Amino acid sequence: MSPDRSVDLALVLDLALDVELDERDDLDALLDKAARTGVLPKGAAGARDRFEIKSRAVDARRGRVRLHYVLGQRESAAAQVAPRQVAGLPVIIVGAGPAGLFCAYELARAGVAAIVLDRGKQVQARRRDLKGLTQHGIVDPDSNYCFGEGGAGTYSDGKLYTRSHKRGDVRDVIEILVEHGAPPEILVDARPHIGSNRLPKVVTALREHLAQVGVPVHFGARVTELVRDAKGHAIGVRTAAGEEFVGRAVVVASGHSATDMLEVQARAGARLEAKPFAMGVRIEHPQAMIDRIQYGKHAGHPKLRAAPYRVAYTPADGRGAYSFCMCPGGWIVPAATEAGGLVVNGMSLSRRDSPYANSGLVVAVELADLERLGLTAQLGPMAGVELQRRLERAGFAAGGGGLRAPATRATDFVQGRGSSTVPASSYEPGLVAADLGAVLDTTALPLAARLREALVVFDRQLRGYASENAVLIGVESRTSSPVRVPRDASSLQSPTLPGLYPCGEGAGYAGGIVSAAMDGMRVARAVVAAGSRAGEAA
Repeated sequence: MSPDRSVDLALVLDLALDVELDERDDLDALLDKAARTGVLPKGAAGARDRFEIKSRAVDARRGRVRLHYVLGQRESAAAQVAPRQVAGLPVIIVGAGPAGLFCAYELARAGVAAIVLDRGKQVQARRRDLKGLTQHGIVDPDSNYCFGEGGAGTYSDGKLYTRSHKRGDVRDVIEILVEHGAPPEILVDARPHIGSNRLPKVVTALREHLAQVGVPVHFGARVTELVRDAKGHAIGVRTAAGEEFVGRAVVVASGHSATDMLEVQARAGARLEAKPFAMGVRIEHPQAMIDRIQYGKHAGHPKLRAAPYRVAYTPADGRGAYSFCMCPGGWIVPAATEAGGLVVNGMSLSRRDSPYANSGLVVAVELADLERLGLTAQLGPMAGVELQRRLERAGFAAGGGGLRAPATRATDFVQGRGSSTVPASSYEPGLVAADLGAVLDTTALPLAARLREALVVFDRQLRGYASENAVLIGVESRTSSPVRVPRDASSLQSPTLPGLYPCGEGAGYAGGIVSAAMDGMRVARAVVAAGSRAGEAA
């Protein structure tokens, strides 16, 4: 059937369509339903080769579970700008996480050379150190869940959610990931996710592609000093091994846990400032319970994956609690980077088939809190780092060592008491029944009180959320960097240290894989623009 010529297909915008779970949901069936229900204008249905699925999501609101699709006109596949052979004075990039790797990738698209340095190891060697963490409680300060090839996201889930509204930039990042081995369905999933079993291969492929065009990545290269030229501009770095790498500029994309790199930048002349962050716990439930809460009688339907959730509570004073980095069908892992400290985080494999669901449950820490504790007067912009360490050490002590984690049943926590027993958990180092409220109270902030208040509200919203089978596990302290490295809004350089480009989560400008990758690419474009202006001036 040919389309009605009276319909200008160029004017047909994205089409939203809800589909019942037992309805067919391939593209032909979706277009037929869109035509029958009037969502698709008459005369346009025949041009089905002009449409494609733009996004797919599960809508479980108002007690009814459906699939929500957005259809749109098929776009001509935009040719990805591939990296090309690089030349010239290199940009020195500190950190091989998403910000650093995508910065190098964007530079290579412009033919600009870069050298990437990472304190950790390649993904396979890093895997052995993670085994030491989970099975033996041994923390390698340079190779762990936070440090190493791919950064914190590599072995910590691979969620690609972002609140960014820069649709083209988000699409660019996701297409690059797909080109390097990520599953194509992340291009349409409303909550795209790669998984900790697949993401390492994607990261390796990205690094190997960079090497082919002349961008090396050096591992085991912990940076201890920035190098400045005679004009005071940052042009390179020195490592703990005494190696020196010098080029045209330095991008520091070291991640939210590399607090020593904050000190390295400050010693070289970069200004730092404290920023708000959040701390709290992980909460874990049986995934089947979350499925029943979210999906009701539809729980277990073959078209439904492990159910996610998002909760938030803000009382009148604005200081509530919220879920963070929710991992359906996931695992809780030890994310410590320093001996004597305990940090937990969440991850999941691509199939999300663990019997457990977990999420961060955290409370905002504001600058006024740091001032009230006297930490700002003592430590200036590093005040939040000290507060993180205090909570992590308290968690380690309460767990009794070996990275065992203190844990409290949700019912006991709400009542302000510790637990004598805790349910089975995904956390491999093991749980110790304890009073997690007392651990949180060591900060002298009302973290425990805020969480108790919020749990009561969440249990009304999601019946059973604060039941005896829910367990709180501590501590979750690395939600974001407690420090920002200011940069000029236009040049993206440090205003007090020209040539230094603070980048990604560690500098306070991102909050996940996609936003970090986007910031890395934005910084790369700023570096290229600065070089172009310098060339024009010369």
